[in-house]
Amino acid sequence: MDASTLLCEDSHPETEPREILRECQDCGLFQGVPVLQPGEAADCPRCRARLRRGRRDSLNRALFCSIAALCLLLLAIQLPFLDLRSVGRTYQASLFTGPVQLKVHGMWEISAVVLVTLVFAPIIQLVLIVTVLLGLRRKHPSRRLAVLFAWVGTLRPWSMVEVFLLGAFVAYSRLQAIAEVEVGPALIALGGVMLCVVAVDVELDHEDVWETIEARGLCLNLPPTPQYAPIGCDTCRKVVRARPGTRCPRCFSRLRVRKPQAVFRTWALAGSAAALYIPANIYPILTLIRFGRGAPSTIIGGVLELAQAQMWPLAILVLTASILVPLFKLVALATLLIMTGRGSATRLRDRTRVYRLIDSIGRWSMIDVFMLTILCALVRMGFIATVLPGIGAIAFAAVVILTMFAAASFDPRQMWDAAAAAGHDLEAEDLERRPAMPAAAGVAHA
Repeated sequence: MDASTLLCEDSHPETEPREILRECQDCGLFQGVPVLQPGEAADCPRCRARLRRGRRDSLNRALFCSIAALCLLLLAIQLPFLDLRSVGRTYQASLFTGPVQLKVHGMWEISAVVLVTLVFAPIIQLVLIVTVLLGLRRKHPSRRLAVLFAWVGTLRPWSMVEVFLLGAFVAYSRLQAIAEVEVGPALIALGGVMLCVVAVDVELDHEDVWETIEARGLCLNLPPTPQYAPIGCDTCRKVVRARPGTRCPRCFSRLRVRKPQAVFRTWALAGSAAALYIPANIYPILTLIRFGRGAPSTIIGGVLELAQAQMWPLAILVLTASILVPLFKLVALATLLIMTGRGSATRLRDRTRVYRLIDSIGRWSMIDVFMLTILCALVRMGFIATVLPGIGAIAFAAVVILTMFAAASFDPRQMWDAAAAAGHDLEAEDLERRPAMPAAAGVAHA
C-alpha cells in the first residue's frame, strides 16, 4: 500500500475495509494492516515489530479477567501479607506496612514509589479497563471512554504486581535465615492478580477497543484536510491527515509526527540516571542489625550474601535485575543516541529490537526496592533484629525510574529518519537480508 494515498477506514465508511493504514511506532513505516482472524498476527515488514494480533472475543475475556484481578487486588489490600515468628512473637505485615515503615525512617520517596507501583497504578488501570469495557456495552456510551482508555497504556508499565511478587520471593528467602516465615492470604491473592493481569495483557486487543469506540460514534467528525501529510496517533494508532498539534478524532490526544525533543530528553534522563548509578551501588540500601550488631549492605553485598548462602539462582537474579539491567539500559540508550546523531544506518533493525528490549525490561529492576520494603515491614524486632533502609535505596529507585522515563522518551523512528536524511538507502543497507515485500504488514499464523 502506498502511504501517500492514505487508504484507511475513513476512505470508504460504507464498506468493510480489507486493510487499515497504520504507522509502525518503531520505524515509522506506513503500511496496510489486514483484517486478522484469531491466531493471526501482523508484523511490520521493515523492522518486524508486532502491529497487531487477532484474538477471539477479546473484549469479553479481558473484561472478565480485569474484574477478577480487581477483586483479588482489593482483597489482597485487606489481608495479611507475611507473618514473621521469632522468640515467641509474631510480626504481621500487610501491603501498606512496608511503605509506612519506610516513611517512618524518612524514606517517603521510596514509600510513594511502592504505593504507586503496587497499589494505585494497578487499581486505576484495572478500573479504567472495566469502566471502558462496561461503558461500551451501554446503549449510549460517553465520549469520555476514549479519554479513559488512553490512560490504560500509560499506566501499564507502572503497574508492577508481578515485579513485587519476585521481590517478595527474594525477601522470603532472606527472611528464612532470621526467623520462621509464614505466607499470608494476601500473597496468594497477589499471585491471582498477576495471573489475571497477564491474561488481560494477552486477551485485550487495544485496536479492537479503539475500533469499537469508533464504531459507536464516539469520535470527532473532522473536515478532510488532504493538504497535510498523514500522521499516526501515538495513543490509538489511528492515521489521519491533519496538522500537527490537532486533536486525534478518536482518542483526543495531540497528534505529533515524532516525540518532541526526544533525543535531548533522553540524553538528559539517561545522563541523570548514569550519575545516580554510582551512588546507588556504592551507598548501602539497607542495614541489618542483629543483637546490637550490624553492617550496611550494598546491592552487590546482597548478591554476595545470597551467593555465600548457596542461593545461586537468587544471586544471579538480583545481580542481573539490579546491576546488569540498569547498566545495559544506560549503555544501550547511549549507543542508540550516538548512532542516531550520526545518521548511521548500521543494523537498524537490530537497534530497533534493542530499544524494544530496554523499554520492556527496565521495570524488573525494582526487585530490590520491593525486597527492601518487605524486609522493613517485617524485621522490626528491636534488639533481636531490625532492618533499616539506606540512602542507596533512594538513588537506586531514582535510577530505575529515570531509565524508564528515558526509554519512554526516546523515539526509535528517529533512528530511521536520521539514516534516511543522511542519504542511506534503508532497504539496501540495513535490510538486505529481508525478503522483498510490498509496503503491507506481513501476516503469520500464531
